[in-house]
Amino acid sequence: MYLRRCVRKKCGKEHVYWQLVESVRTVQGIRQRTVAYLGELRASEQTGWARLAANLDAKAAESVRQLALFRSECDSDAAFDRLTPPRACRGAEAEPIPEQIKVDVRGVEVSRVRDFGDVYLGLALWRALGLHDLLRELLPDGREEVPWDWMAAVLAVARFAEPDSELHVEEHWYERTVLSDILGVPPEQVNDSRLYRTLDQVLPLKAKIEEHLRRRAGEMFSLQFDLLLYDITSTYFEGLAEQNGDARRGYSRDHRPDCKQVCIGLVVTPDGFPLAYEVFAGNTTDVTTVEDMVEAMEAKYGRARRVWVVDRGMVSEENLEFLRERGAQYLVGTPKSLLRRFERELLDKDWHTVREGIEVKLVPSPDGTETFVVCRSADRIEKEKAIHDRFAKRIEAGLARIAERLEKARRRIDPVRIERRIGKLLGQNSRAAGGFQVNVIEDGSRPSGQRLEWTHVAAWQEWASLSEGCYILRTNLAGKTPEELWQTYIQLTQVESAFRTVKTDLRIRPIWHQKKERVEAHILFSFLAYAMWKTLEHWAKRAGLGNGVRIIIEELRRIKACDVILPTTANRRIRLSCVTRPDEHQQAILDRLALPLPGRLCRPQWVTDAAKTERPCSEDFCHGMPGNAPSGPFQPSN
Repeated sequence: MYLRRCVRKKCGKEHVYWQLVESVRTVQGIRQRTVAYLGELRASEQTGWARLAANLDAKAAESVRQLALFRSECDSDAAFDRLTPPRACRGAEAEPIPEQIKVDVRGVEVSRVRDFGDVYLGLALWRALGLHDLLRELLPDGREEVPWDWMAAVLAVARFAEPDSELHVEEHWYERTVLSDILGVPPEQVNDSRLYRTLDQVLPLKAKIEEHLRRRAGEMFSLQFDLLLYDITSTYFEGLAEQNGDARRGYSRDHRPDCKQVCIGLVVTPDGFPLAYEVFAGNTTDVTTVEDMVEAMEAKYGRARRVWVVDRGMVSEENLEFLRERGAQYLVGTPKSLLRRFERELLDKDWHTVREGIEVKLVPSPDGTETFVVCRSADRIEKEKAIHDRFAKRIEAGLARIAERLEKARRRIDPVRIERRIGKLLGQNSRAAGGFQVNVIEDGSRPSGQRLEWTHVAAWQEWASLSEGCYILRTNLAGKTPEELWQTYIQLTQVESAFRTVKTDLRIRPIWHQKKERVEAHILFSFLAYAMWKTLEHWAKRAGLGNGVRIIIEELRRIKACDVILPTTANRRIRLSCVTRPDEHQQAILDRLALPLPGRLCRPQWVTDAAKTERPCSEDFCHGMPGNAPSGPFQPSN
């Protein structure tokens, strides 16, 4: 069992609710079942419920046995090297401290409490994906004071742990994290100018980064790339974005038509791991992006016989012909209007149940080159019926108000005004507008000069009852059962889940940058943060922790680093840079992920006047972690 975080917006304010969820095994695979709705919880209550979930989980007793489950996946080398760059280690020539010394316990102080757990986790994921080696190779040392690959790690970890603007990273986030100790880069050197220039340096490497992530994900999780899921979303700007030609007004999936936006097309695997993305102008129609994305994927990975799964909003005859000419296979949704062609099939009884509440049937095309999959969902029937009923009630109430106004009017009303009002009412409730026949009738006995009559259209009602909950898929795949085709298409929810995570948890919106290149770099680092997110999700699932990634981050965020100042009887002080001990639940998470924490960030040091502004030595960071090798992920290449 685990806690699931749910975010809802009410009156413009975000509210976080929690569910207690358990994983259950069904004939369709592992599914999550909600055990209890817990509402809004304080941090202490979250910890208590999380411990209860761990105690109830039958797998909790196996946590010690799973310590090394991901040991090989946390590092591209044989073991998890230390995360500290050698140049960050200072004090190697400092005056040594005796093993035994008297301390005046009355003067012990604690200072510089910094965020550690979520930063440590983010760096481990950054290293697990091999991005430290890739960027160190592609961005070799030059005349810059701070290596670009270090700054790229800062931006990616910030987007993963506490997503916000680069200005927030400079003014607030970086200085209260342990990164200054790990990297040896003081906060005053991490400014918005250096962060922006890092965006400029990394953006040209987009294609190589995507190829690296595809290869690395295949090595770590044995992912298959013959089935590609594609969908498109949008994200909006704060400001006019006058320097960005792609910033346009268009269909806003964020319900912000007042803002300019860009569209993002994303390709993921059936497991939800991101493979590639493209940025389109904000007024781009979904259907026009398919050819560009297919050509981009073929340019990167070759023209293999892959299966493309796309939603109905991107389907056209031209796109399907384009895919067939390139030898690609497809499974796509179709517009609702196509259901009329399958009215006879909807009336037939030979449906196949693929899971509880879902029925499908196969209908070959007349030329035999395609197959249509007619699907019917019981839950969707109830949902669409409720939608139709709601809109029908709104129309009836609106028509009643118009009729009452005509009855009470004391002078003639222009019929054109009445018809416009009726048209506006039907347009606002279009889902049920076809079910009404409305007539404005001349009536000289009334001061208004007309009366209103309406009737229900029986044919529309019958078709609505027949087609509610139904949808059609279209494919050129051969030899597949109805169950296999439906389950393949339903995996598009992985793309929708990716969009939710990127927008909500990684806060890709709104975009504050105004230049086109900076906007694309911002999206690139959101893409990298999502790759880190999915890596942690894979680790958590295989470790029996469920898929509550945000819960894991928030739990580990409570682990801090601090400096303990010990006054001695020799009138000198010693500084210890320590990491707080994790509680029982945090330790269980670390054990299952095979991420041992260091006890201290460096060796004890004398506190002298010259050392007051010096960063703590990081030579012994991650002391005790397996496979401590001499080179770390942030070591600049020679």
